[in-house]
Amino acid sequence: DVLPCPEGPAPVPSVTAIRQYLRAQGIPFHDGYSCLHAPSPFAGEPAAPGGPYTLFIDKTTGSFLCTATLAEGSWQDLQACVELRHRGDALPAPAEPDEEEARGREDARRLWERALPLGELLDEEETRLTKAAFDISVLADATLRRFGVRYLRAAKALVFPWLSPRDGSVRGVKLVAAERRDDATLYAEQTLPRPSAYRNLFGLPLIGRRDTEVVLTGRELDALALHQATGVPCVSLPRGPACLPPPLLPYLEQFKRITLWLGDDLRAWEAAKLFARKLNVRRCSLVRPGDQLPRPLDALNRGLNLTKILRGALPAAHKSIVSFRQLREEVFGELVNAEQVAGVKWARFPELNRLLKGHRRGELTIFTGPTGSGKTTFISEYALDLCTQGVCTLWGSFEISNIRLAKIMLTQFATQRLEEQLEQYDEWADRFEDLPLYFMTFHGQQNIKTVVDTMQHAVYMYDITHVVIDNLQFMMGHEQLSADR
Repeated sequence: DVLPCPEGPAPVPSVTAIRQYLRAQGIPFHDGYSCLHAPSPFAGEPAAPGGPYTLFIDKTTGSFLCTATLAEGSWQDLQACVELRHRGDALPAPAEPDEEEARGREDARRLWERALPLGELLDEEETRLTKAAFDISVLADATLRRFGVRYLRAAKALVFPWLSPRDGSVRGVKLVAAERRDDATLYAEQTLPRPSAYRNLFGLPLIGRRDTEVVLTGRELDALALHQATGVPCVSLPRGPACLPPPLLPYLEQFKRITLWLGDDLRAWEAAKLFARKLNVRRCSLVRPGDQLPRPLDALNRGLNLTKILRGALPAAHKSIVSFRQLREEVFGELVNAEQVAGVKWARFPELNRLLKGHRRGELTIFTGPTGSGKTTFISEYALDLCTQGVCTLWGSFEISNIRLAKIMLTQFATQRLEEQLEQYDEWADRFEDLPLYFMTFHGQQNIKTVVDTMQHAVYMYDITHVVIDNLQFMMGHEQLSADR
């Protein structure tokens, strides 16, 4: 028997439809920057026009989060809860984390308990050497204590907590190890639970209800340096410039001004512009990276005035007409960073770097060749190369199934035939699962609008910067291609 096709994704409502539904149900709300705010049925809040409102409804996707109970779900889930409440039925309890996530949280809690606050190491010399290894001698013990930073001797790693906004319990940790190479400190990160479930805004518990400004950084150590130097509330994103998960947007709604200082290269600059659109460009300012504007920790180590740098942040919203004077610094930045402007280089394909220079956003590359010439095999390797460098990738495999494609890519990732070494499968699968890689579930001919809508949704949800379509002929169908090139 042929199994029925899985249902497509639930339709995403427009923000107008969401507003009309709330009004029809008599639910007061007010417009935020990226969310609508309403009283939460999960927290039992009275529907008073003045608030406080702890239910946040994403204007783009319709998904919701209650910051009081941490209940979350889709727009359809919220409608079902509203109907239940009208009937006087009990609302469903928030979903428990799945077994893997619960295990990750428990492992994180154990690690946190084993780690020591930096000020409580054996002696001052050990503390000094540890700070020097991470290039954070400039950070005061009081700053490290305030943000709850600990040190795990066994892993030689700093430990940053993810604290629940509800009760302050440890929901996860990030371990950061340091390595000196060519007079620079390189950082290696590991999160518990896994990256896809790690949705922390480090530094959030220190923000007061009346704070109206915040700085978003790409690394925890940058948030510490910025707060120490300026006193401004600072938080860091869980995966730096790689993505800004939409479930974190409600926690940033209270701020009238957000400054994004995500790093010191052009990828961080591009990410800052992308995130500003999610956060509402009218309240965002961006620190443009450059030789004189390194990331915050480096700036503090160099003795630069971080308050002055923040004051010079550029507004994200731009006018429709500009003069060269306003573009002058950007043009200079592109000339100085010619290598970065060329794009993300492929690690495994030097000849491709010679031809294309690198992967750049907003460009279309077409690979052609006869059937069986190896297009899919090559493009999966080409995409995997970028993905392992942190380029968020979306695959649309219209010709072969996602299972077969994932098998090809996992084999390429492991660089060995796993069917001959099945005992290593889980280890490689865990590492492969942590890549910023997503697959569309379409197969065969599809409606173009549906595919484009799915791409746009993926860009918003997962900050996709690289989309692969394999292949155009199967997606469009032969008749459409011959009728309209």
